[in-house]
Amino acid sequence: MLQKLAGLPLLLLAYPVIAQEAAETAQAAPVKAPDTVGTLVSLGIGLVAVIAIIYGCAWIIRRMSGMTGANNSAIKVVSVMALGARERIALIEVGGQQILVGITPSTIRTLQVFDEPVVDAASGPSGDFARRLQGMIGKSWTSPTRND
Repeated sequence: MLQKLAGLPLLLLAYPVIAQEAAETAQAAPVKAPDTVGTLVSLGIGLVAVIAIIYGCAWIIRRMSGMTGANNSAIKVVSVMALGARERIALIEVGGQQILVGITPSTIRTLQVFDEPVVDAASGPSGDFARRLQGMIGKSWTSPTRND
């Protein structure tokens, strides 16, 4: 315990010097508030850069999917008929051959492959409503006269 007390006067003599150095350090380097405008500008530029990268990636993906060489004229859907809420049959023309397929939510199955075309795909729609609509499109849109 005497050894601890012997070092105490030396510490008391050094205290004013340590206190003066701490005060000088505090006066020499004042505490600065963060630059709010600079921080907001930095965050804004970062946000714009991230959004630009996302749009750039989306553009590249769209361009790459177009380069797959998909030829839409090779496969034509000639006719589709709904059999239920989620089931359909479709007549598809591929390479001059028509194929009847059954479509369900989980599978697509070939029902019949026709050697010669069943329906002419170039003739257009073949229903009564479709024929009437085609006829109306060709005519003028004046109201019909009534013969009462």
